[in-house]
Amino acid sequence: MDQFFAAVEQRDDPSLQGQPVAVGHDVERGVVSTANYDARKYGVHSAQSIQVAKRLCPQLIIIEPHFSKYKEVSLQIRRIFQDYTDLIEPLSLDEAFLDVTENKKGMELAIDIAKEIKQRILEDTQLTASAGVSYCKFLAKIASDYRKPNGLCVIHPDKAQEFIDGLDITRFWGVGQKTAEKMHRMGISTGADLRRQSLNHLSEEFGKMGRVFYDFARGIDDRPVISEWERKSCSCEQTYMTDLHEPSAVTIELYHTVIELTHRLEKSQFEGHTLTLKVKFADFKQMSRSITVDSILRTKDEILPLAKQLMREVDYSRKHPIRLLGLGVSNHRSDLPDHRQRWIQLELDFKDWSNLHDT
Repeated sequence: MDQFFAAVEQRDDPSLQGQPVAVGHDVERGVVSTANYDARKYGVHSAQSIQVAKRLCPQLIIIEPHFSKYKEVSLQIRRIFQDYTDLIEPLSLDEAFLDVTENKKGMELAIDIAKEIKQRILEDTQLTASAGVSYCKFLAKIASDYRKPNGLCVIHPDKAQEFIDGLDITRFWGVGQKTAEKMHRMGISTGADLRRQSLNHLSEEFGKMGRVFYDFARGIDDRPVISEWERKSCSCEQTYMTDLHEPSAVTIELYHTVIELTHRLEKSQFEGHTLTLKVKFADFKQMSRSITVDSILRTKDEILPLAKQLMREVDYSRKHPIRLLGLGVSNHRSDLPDHRQRWIQLELDFKDWSNLHDT
């Protein structure tokens, strides 16, 4: 979808049309969830600080998010998808992969399906969507972003390599700011530059992602569209208006985070054995610590002592205060390796001691 949250707000309030709009909490440490295209002209973008966005665009209109409304629209769109295929892999409220190789309407060309879906979304929701059509996830994702807004881009297998070779490296999935900087230092700016690198070299520089980059540069992506995902974790986090440095304040906020986590665990019915603490400091440096236990983590009494134990490993102070705390539970029993090391208490019956002797 195009500028999804902002587009929903503009649809429901026509006075916002033609105005720079951002969706987010207008507080000191709020961030932009979505910015419309009028705001993006000023450099406003998602995940940006609200305060920075307001400096870039003083006339910016900031709307509090209405997630229940966005979810409702997302379900409308999902029902449209289901008229064509059951192989739907949601990435977020406003984005999904569809495998239409075999579709319910028996349509031969994926581009015709994309056109029809776009038209139905517009008719049913009064919102525009952009679509990318190709033979693999990697290229379909890039194509969907290529001609926004209200775009439709098709990357044919016969043209794929030419397209990839001319692609800016920052458009590759998995290439964030730091990876892009490293690639630029290596002389990699385009897909063609990436394709000239050997698999060994890329693996040495980027670990497991080296193989992914090597394949992507050749248009190889065998990941299937997965319509059902097993939940792997349950977590929550909080960014504070004032940085934390007093132990008493940290303990109180840790307690509140544990309570929120237990509520989410109960609601989702998720069961896990690993607790992870996430800490972000005022300088935006981040760390995490984890602990795994044999029992399922469900309640405050089970989680809070472990959270405090992990917190004792965190070095914070007035000069190095905490900006964010997060806790998450992961590792369902089926995910734990059989060889996981653990202590086992052994019992000896006293009556057998008479048979023991030194050797």
